[in-house]
Amino acid sequence: MNPSDPSETVEVAKATANLHDAHLNEKKAPSIDKDLDITPSIEEVPATKVVGATTDDTDLQKTYPTDEELRTLRRVCGQIPWTSYTVAFVELCERFSYYGTTAVFVNFIQRPMPAGSSTGATYDSSRVPGALNMGQQASTGLTLFNSFWSYIMPTAGAFVADQYLGRFRTIMYSIAAALLGHLILVISAIPSVISHPQGAIACFSIGLIIMGVGTGGFKSNISPLIAEQYREEYPYIKTLASGERVIVDPAITVQRIYLYYYLTVNIGSITGQVSMVYAERYVGFWLSYFLPTCLFLWCPTVLFLCRNKYYRVKPQGSVYTQAFRLWKLAMKGRWSLNPVRLFKRNDKPFWEPVKPSALGPNRPQWMTFDDEWVDEVARGLKACKVFLWYPLFSATMHLGGVPNDIINNLNPLALIICIPIFDRVIYPGLRHLGFNFTPIKRITCGFVVAGCSMIAATVIQHYIYVKGPCGKEANYCLDEYGKYSPISVWTQAIIYILGGISEIFASITSLEYAFTKAPKNMRSIVQAVALFMNAFSSAIGQAFVGLSKDPLLVYNYMVVTILAFVGAIGFWLSNYKLDRREDELNNLPQSKYTEKNGVSLDEENARK
Repeated sequence: MNPSDPSETVEVAKATANLHDAHLNEKKAPSIDKDLDITPSIEEVPATKVVGATTDDTDLQKTYPTDEELRTLRRVCGQIPWTSYTVAFVELCERFSYYGTTAVFVNFIQRPMPAGSSTGATYDSSRVPGALNMGQQASTGLTLFNSFWSYIMPTAGAFVADQYLGRFRTIMYSIAAALLGHLILVISAIPSVISHPQGAIACFSIGLIIMGVGTGGFKSNISPLIAEQYREEYPYIKTLASGERVIVDPAITVQRIYLYYYLTVNIGSITGQVSMVYAERYVGFWLSYFLPTCLFLWCPTVLFLCRNKYYRVKPQGSVYTQAFRLWKLAMKGRWSLNPVRLFKRNDKPFWEPVKPSALGPNRPQWMTFDDEWVDEVARGLKACKVFLWYPLFSATMHLGGVPNDIINNLNPLALIICIPIFDRVIYPGLRHLGFNFTPIKRITCGFVVAGCSMIAATVIQHYIYVKGPCGKEANYCLDEYGKYSPISVWTQAIIYILGGISEIFASITSLEYAFTKAPKNMRSIVQAVALFMNAFSSAIGQAFVGLSKDPLLVYNYMVVTILAFVGAIGFWLSNYKLDRREDELNNLPQSKYTEKNGVSLDEENARK
């Protein structure tokens, strides 16, 4: 070829492009629906990138794996972008502020002000810091409300993000709300206010509500934002320096991102809880609320400084309405008050008849999306079905009767130690052996390990009763006579180590699963559904409050053990078919979605 001849250059370029297109089609790369005149991406692009153009030739050079290679080649993690680490730091600061603040709620509300103190602090080790002296009922009511509020608000935050503001803007507004709530809590604890308990509790309650609004909007959107910074969507083949051909798998990369995301969550929680307890005791409650507020200021600072570097997905209006209309259309002719008939009718293919290609010219006007978006919605609903089992898992984390300081310290400490081990040793070792440890398998293992931790709790509690000086009245013996069981408290560490490992398998994987299986324009709401399952786990935990005392603790742990193993069996039996389709679900073709006015997202971004 003569490189100076323009005609030859054009012909070669066309041939190369045709070969590349054929190769992508063969490897199941994203397809374009000819019935929809919209661009193939719903995602925002940097201002310097021309929509519809390619900034480099890296995609042309990538080799996509065949089905055989997907089964046989080892999978490795891709490179995590630096912007993900900044989001992780923001999460650390937010969790420090949240857990540092909530760690002192009980003493602030329930306990009386120590004699001679104006801030609630006390240097007397025999006394407990306190402030408002509202009693246990008020303390329990407000802390339960805070938990419930935290479960509800992520759903609202997800709705606002997916439909109106987008994740980044919703996070920034949520931070502003949470910051206002933190400041009101500081005001409720200053000496001039804390001396008037009725006014202080009113101020505290207002701050709690506002902070909960901000926390909810932040929580459901920050976890999708951190993983969205990694842009690869399809696995590709890479040859290592050793000559080994491996698959760079985006799912493995997202797994690592969420492992370290969860690590920062626990670093923030343990440092916040421990340090603010000391601030409460030796300085006062105002400092326990003020220091988390100061650290929380790093959240908007970092996000603002990096705002032009983050990759963001633009909201798409009535996406939830579209998803509901789609589901309603799919259910047409299937409804029945007879559950047997309803089950039989829904046993037929559910989504295929309502795809735009199947409806053809009879497609409703509101159906402004393609077949691939229907597949993404179906995949997202399957993920929500997976999360329905999580209340049983989370219920095993409610260890009634065990001292709070052990729970609050050993569990996050075990996670901080174990997460790097799993990321650098255990998971790569399993992949090197050719074992594909998929999310469904990991979650099932999470149930099993949680059950094992409860077996350990049952056995240890049994020996505490057997070896203790007062038999099955261990807590009474401690309170009345100051006599301890000879069983070392460090024996209980195995419970929290296993509990931490079960969280690595199940809790972290739930974040990963929600992100990878949700439609790109509905990621926040699917994350919120995963978070909302904690509300049901709390309800299950409340059902066992009657067993969470002497002499019934052994039975308490036995029942929870059974729940964990029943959950493991039920979860696997109901989801093993999804496990077989993991690669298929992760590699769906790129979907196209446009709003009613017919303007696609990329076209709108191009105007900007």
